[in-house]
Amino acid sequence: MGKRILLFLAVNALIVVTILLVTNILGIRHYVTEQGIDYSALLVFSAIVGFTGALISLALSRAMAKWMLGVRVLSPDDPNLSPDERWLVEEVHRLARRAGLTEMPEVGIYDSPEVNAFATGPTRNRSLVAVSTGLLENMDKDGVQGVLGHEVAHIANGDMVTMTLLQGVINTFVIFLSRLAAYVVSRFVREELAGVVHFICIIVFDLLFSILGSIVVMAYSRHREYHADRGGADLAGKEKMIHALRLLQQHVNLIDTNHKSLQTMKISNRSGWLKLFSSHPDLEDRIARLERA
Repeated sequence: MGKRILLFLAVNALIVVTILLVTNILGIRHYVTEQGIDYSALLVFSAIVGFTGALISLALSRAMAKWMLGVRVLSPDDPNLSPDERWLVEEVHRLARRAGLTEMPEVGIYDSPEVNAFATGPTRNRSLVAVSTGLLENMDKDGVQGVLGHEVAHIANGDMVTMTLLQGVINTFVIFLSRLAAYVVSRFVREELAGVVHFICIIVFDLLFSILGSIVVMAYSRHREYHADRGGADLAGKEKMIHALRLLQQHVNLIDTNHKSLQTMKISNRSGWLKLFSSHPDLEDRIARLERA
């Protein structure tokens, strides 16, 4: 837990310092002028703030995953690898070459009873595929191949970068609209209260628009999962991909939902309108789509 807190504080401090430096260099300090809102300044400010956090998180994603989960990277040149570990590395690299990747992803294992795997990294050429010990213990090789095909498909599709850009766009709109709405509301109160009302409204509208924006982000996230399922079926075989998803259904209680940003094969347990905020579609729906394909 201490490592996570330290990393969280360091990343956020870096984001704040970067934003302050960039906005000062560009001379963008105040978007509210005596004449009202400077829309150009507000838009540039919103884009800088909106994309900075997303891009920094992307750049550090591979290192953060290793740090947070204690991923042990398996070197293909390590003579001490066990037969199962060597098979895992070779299988990821085989699938990566089949997907057209020129740089092989790092392959790692992290110690956890959960049945899960994830792919992360700032680019296709600097990626990581990691699997839990729980997945290796609870799945046969066909199932593991299906999971690995899904993860490699995420890398080949450039999902990490696309999700980052989408999040940056959403963040930009959230920041722009929340400050615009806060300014409008503050015009309806006495001048001596305008500053306080404006500040409070920014917080309220930030939360409101962030919730609405997350619906868009989660909708795209579900779309990319279907796409990665199809990619996994192409790379590892349709039956192996379906087999992997069915095995995940059998181990629904061995899913750790604490690391939201690392959920690649994880299960959505939400129902009704809460599915709007789920990053992953229902497993039955995923299996049904693959069977129809």
